[in-house]
Amino acid sequence: MKIPSKIGVLTSGGDAPGMNAAIRAVVRACTYHNVECVGVYRGLQGLIEADFKELNARSVKNIINRGGTFLKSARSKDFMTFEGRTKAFNNLQNENIDALVVIGGDGTFAGASVFIKEFNFPIVGLPGTIDNDINGTDYTIGYDTALNTVVEAIDKIRDTANSHNRLFLVEVMGRDAGDIALNAGIGAGAEEILIPEQNMGRERLLESLSRSKKSGKTSSIVVVSEGDQIGKNIFGLAKYIEENLKEYEVRVTVLGHIQRGGAPSCYDRVLASRLGVGAIDALLNGETNVMIGIVHNKVTLVPFSEAIKGSNEIDEDLIRVADIISI
Repeated sequence: MKIPSKIGVLTSGGDAPGMNAAIRAVVRACTYHNVECVGVYRGLQGLIEADFKELNARSVKNIINRGGTFLKSARSKDFMTFEGRTKAFNNLQNENIDALVVIGGDGTFAGASVFIKEFNFPIVGLPGTIDNDINGTDYTIGYDTALNTVVEAIDKIRDTANSHNRLFLVEVMGRDAGDIALNAGIGAGAEEILIPEQNMGRERLLESLSRSKKSGKTSSIVVVSEGDQIGKNIFGLAKYIEENLKEYEVRVTVLGHIQRGGAPSCYDRVLASRLGVGAIDALLNGETNVMIGIVHNKVTLVPFSEAIKGSNEIDEDLIRVADIISI
């Protein structure tokens, strides 16, 4: 492939803290290498509607500390059709854009991979999702910030739990991956952690809560990943516990989208900056169809096919740690 002289950048899927820092790094790396940069607004839908704007080093000032994405994000049903992708390709050609950097999750990478095969168009991806559910990278952009948000929220909930001798079920994001629940649960001192990767079972949960009560605990926090299979939903689980453990007064808190918001942590700002620069380095070196990840604190290239095949395996040692320190 030819060395690109004009590169587009977009964010797609759910927003994550640090996306703005990644965009900033991409734009400034382009400026450093004398490459033009174009922002694509509203993700893949923006490609189809030619919603482009030229960016330079000053266009991205004062955004490294901002959550969300100033380029906006959107789901695109049109991009799922060949007609829609053809229109996107024609718009890129008309704008003389030679390559793309896409920031998002596995759905974004899957769409990019199809686009590459159909039009032989150079694309590299950056993993931007709070769930940390992308294969081939130790951490995704936004994950560390989401963890800190969850821990801070649980710390506040524990104050109320202790004051009223209550059991709180706290639901966190993670439909298919329990990384947030497991790490935040350990960090916040949860009594139990329920994750999709490990079906604890309702009876074992009841036994654990009973032991906690008998050991002298007057309140408890149970962190529940939204993808956990122990019950139909967290409210049904709360009802089941109340029916079987009369001594507990149960309350439910669903943290929801507050986990996606807020200023990115220092770690996420640095990670996003490293990966953004890595994306431009990769394109200028002729790479395509790869995600830029971080493994053992080293920037690495991972084929899209590997990145989207599934999430990283849950850390069994962390599960053991959680079991030991929750007694």
